[in-house]
Amino acid sequence: MNGWLAPGTWNVALVGATVCALIVVSVVRARRGAHVPVRSFPPLLALDRAVADAVAQGRPVYFVAGSQDLDNMQTVAALAVLRPLARKVAEAGGRLFVPTNRSLVMDNAREICRRAYDDAGRGDLWRDDWVAYISDDHLGFVARVDGLIARERPGLCVLMGFFASESLLLAEGGHQVGAVQIAGTASAVQLPFLVASCDHVLLGEELFAAGASLEGDAARLGSLRGQDLCKLAAAACLVAGSLVATLADVTGAQPWLFLRDAFLNVFRAG
Repeated sequence: MNGWLAPGTWNVALVGATVCALIVVSVVRARRGAHVPVRSFPPLLALDRAVADAVAQGRPVYFVAGSQDLDNMQTVAALAVLRPLARKVAEAGGRLFVPTNRSLVMDNAREICRRAYDDAGRGDLWRDDWVAYISDDHLGFVARVDGLIARERPGLCVLMGFFASESLLLAEGGHQVGAVQIAGTASAVQLPFLVASCDHVLLGEELFAAGASLEGDAARLGSLRGQDLCKLAAAACLVAGSLVATLADVTGAQPWLFLRDAFLNVFRAG
C-alpha cells in the first residue's frame, strides 16, 4: 500500500480529485437534462449558408482535419466538427471531400462521413474515395490538396485542427477559387494567418467547443462545463491566495498567517 500512496503528495490527489469530481458531476447533470448554455459562434452560424450556397452552385465542400494524427486533441476536435458538417452536406445532397495526411484520420473520417450520409438517408450519394489519404509529407500534402482545389473549385473549404506552415498555403488555395473559408485552430502561431486569409475563424478553445455545440451532445457539453468550472475555481484560488498572502505579510495577524500556510500546503508542488 505504501508503494501506491505518497503521504507528501496528498495535495496533488486532492486537487486532481476535485477536478475530476467537477467534470463528472457536470457530465452527469447534463445527461440528466440540465441546460448547458453555449454562446453562439459566428463561424458555425455561417456554416449552414455556406453549405447551401456551395451545393446550389454545384460545387463540392472540402474539409481538412489539420496536419496531425489522432493523438493530437485538435485533430479529435476537428473530427467532431466533421460529423455535423457531413450531415449538413448530405442533407443538402452535396459532395464532401476530405483529404487527409494520416491513415488513422482517414479511416475515422471515412466512417464518420459514411454514417452521416446514411443517417441523412443519402447513402446512395456517398463514395468512399471522397475521403482519401494523400501523404504524410506536409509539402506533398499541400501541393496535392491545392491542386485538387484548383481543379474541383469547391464552394466551401473548412480547415479545422492543428496546422503548421501549411495553413496559409491551404487557405490561399481556397481563396484563389473564390471558396468561402471557415477555419479553426488552437495554434496561436497559425491563428494570424487563418484570420487574415479565411472568412470565419474559430479561435483557440472555440475549436474544442464547436463539435459539441453543433451536435448538442450532452456528455461533451457537460464535460465543457466541468472544465470551465475548473478554470473558474483556479482563477478564484489565484485571487484569494494572492489576497491572503498579501494580508498575512502586511498585518502579520495569526488568522491570515494560518490561511496563507493552508494555501501553500494545498498548492505546493510535489
